[in-house]
Amino acid sequence: MDPIFAELRDLVLEAESDPAQDAAEAAITLLKDWLNSHSEDLLSKKGAGEYNGTMMQWFHWYTPADGGHWSRLLAEAPALAKLGITGLWLPPASKGIAGANDVGYGTYDLYDLGEFDQKGTVATKYGTKDDLMAAIKSCHDHGIEIYADAVLNHKMAADFEEDFEAIPCSPSDRYQTMGEARGIRSWTGFNFPARNKRHSSMDWHWWHFDAVDDNSLDPGTQAIWRIKGKDFDGNVDLESGNYDYLMGCDLDINHPEVREELKRWGEWMLDHVGVDGFRLDAIKHISSDFFGEWVEHLETYAKRDLFVVGEYWTYDLATLSWYAANTNGKLSLFDAPLHNNFHRASRGGEAFDMRTILDGTLMKEMPLLAVTIVENHDTQPLQALESVVESWFKPLAYAMILLRREGYPCIFHPDYYGAHYIDKGRDGNTYEIRLDSHRAILDKLLLARNLFAYGDQYDYFDHVHTIGWTRLGSQEHPRAMAVLLSAGPAGSKWMEVGQPHTLFRDLTGHVVELISSNGEGWAEFRCQGGSVSVWVEAEALPQG
Repeated sequence: MDPIFAELRDLVLEAESDPAQDAAEAAITLLKDWLNSHSEDLLSKKGAGEYNGTMMQWFHWYTPADGGHWSRLLAEAPALAKLGITGLWLPPASKGIAGANDVGYGTYDLYDLGEFDQKGTVATKYGTKDDLMAAIKSCHDHGIEIYADAVLNHKMAADFEEDFEAIPCSPSDRYQTMGEARGIRSWTGFNFPARNKRHSSMDWHWWHFDAVDDNSLDPGTQAIWRIKGKDFDGNVDLESGNYDYLMGCDLDINHPEVREELKRWGEWMLDHVGVDGFRLDAIKHISSDFFGEWVEHLETYAKRDLFVVGEYWTYDLATLSWYAANTNGKLSLFDAPLHNNFHRASRGGEAFDMRTILDGTLMKEMPLLAVTIVENHDTQPLQALESVVESWFKPLAYAMILLRREGYPCIFHPDYYGAHYIDKGRDGNTYEIRLDSHRAILDKLLLARNLFAYGDQYDYFDHVHTIGWTRLGSQEHPRAMAVLLSAGPAGSKWMEVGQPHTLFRDLTGHVVELISSNGEGWAEFRCQGGSVSVWVEAEALPQG
């Protein structure tokens, strides 16, 4: 292991123990320097989809529970490839506690992808295993990589109860015990009778977990029951003292049988299902030491580099730097701070300083590890991390993740297709939600990404409302592009495109007049208020 990672961990621990120290900034700087010095090696390990490719999150929390999701993907794969989608993050495909209505995060059986009659259904919310396999084949036939959502933190909906001893701990401070160890009874036995040892012979018992939140012998006590002889995992988020426990039966990631079974499942997903990588759920609740080992094992097994992105949902860049260090840079990370900046900008409007839109983000500080997003299933309305990016701002936000050089951008399914659903909010009231489709502008931004988002990038983040950048093109894609957006009134900006005496057209159609660059390759580009304009060489646009 590169000695930088031990130094980084020490710096982040120092920052956590004394916030007045500048150790957090030092850690970020150290990691940036390491990433820059290893950029060629890291770039060489990127999958084909990551090279100016685009990912789509192919679901949301309220995807219809009609069993037709995989079939819709089968039909849509050719159109997605034509758009320039190179990778799809699929929802968790395994059987969950709610059977045909489970989004996939209430994990029951990782090996049941809609194949066995469990939890009242054969098919999952998204369809049968055969439907899934056919959809994956169609995607692969059209050059689209598949990233499986791996929910490895917990198991739910056990097949039988077991008796064991556990210590009650406070849900708000897991290091605060609420009494001595005592006998409890909880749903911790998993033998998957309908599957009957197919794909895996492992049964799960209480000793494979380190905590539960259910005790049938004392249902009135609200506690996290830490199993006697077990400790909460280290190298996890520090919320509530230690955020190892999230829900259900929390996997004891230090148990050798658990570690080996999760590795076997990863191998099975690569060999049997044919996935090209993984999205790791809830990694702030699982020891970061494990995932470095897990990814290394699977890459060695597959004899190739795999794309793996982790969901560590925090807006603190120092914490993300620590995680990147503790996993030796093997995982990409979702740029939650960038999403938060989009959320705040969309709510702030003219009051938000657009010069700061990239401050504290992975896109700016660790672009080689950044998966950039506008929204996801947790941030959408009525969900746990609700932090909506308002509809008017989404074209601006998507221009920033799709047309800049940094990061691997991910489009959220409802932002392309729209969505309509009804659910209760945290206040107990029922709401009807309609999410606008931004398909028309996204199609244009994807066209610009595919044809023009190449080469050197010049930034013009020098105005409180109006910011822009240019891409000068590459040898293979020599055409220039200029992007200008404003969160306030209409604006204009002189920017260099490197092409003298050239006509530029706004691909979005928001501004209809052509603009010509001068003899030095500069032009004064314009955009409307609260809008984005993408200026490309007029004669380079495809016909029709």
